[in-house]
Amino acid sequence: MEGQVGGSGEEFAVGCLLSIKTTLGDEFDGQVMAFDRFTNMLVIQEGLKSGPRRNIRLLNANYIKDFSFLGQADDPLDPKKCFLDLSRLQAREHLAVRQAEADAQRIGVGVTTEAQNIFDALSKTLPVRWDKTVIVVMNEVRVSSPYLPESVSGGTAAANERVKKVLEFERKRLQARGSSQG
Repeated sequence: MEGQVGGSGEEFAVGCLLSIKTTLGDEFDGQVMAFDRFTNMLVIQEGLKSGPRRNIRLLNANYIKDFSFLGQADDPLDPKKCFLDLSRLQAREHLAVRQAEADAQRIGVGVTTEAQNIFDALSKTLPVRWDKTVIVVMNEVRVSSPYLPESVSGGTAAANERVKKVLEFERKRLQARGSSQG
């Protein structure tokens, strides 16, 4: 059975196995896990084989170009057959939140694109963090705007020299890439 999208959505009953072609050119097989008529959204478990890891796709049915009905299977969310490891999911969520927070701290507030590029380049070889608009390297050396070698202060003489050299090298590398814009 082949169908065009539209109508009442009866063809999107939970458990249906479908081969779908989208208006964006994607083609895949999957099982309908849920369908919301109000938003016209499908939740589809990709693939027709079972296994411990599966992809779930949210798809607005308006983007389905056409589909073929491949058969009917049991409800994929039947509590007797479906198991979610909540502690593992919570651990993944916790890790994702911590990573997002760490990533957010690496973005300077009120700094130029050039300053952020310098921070990102320095972070590849040295431990760095922002203190407002000042880059703090190795928790002792400070690099202030305009982020030139002569803007480096603090820390031991050796640490200060190392930061100056790395900063000079990274500025040259960024300029060579043509990304030096203030």
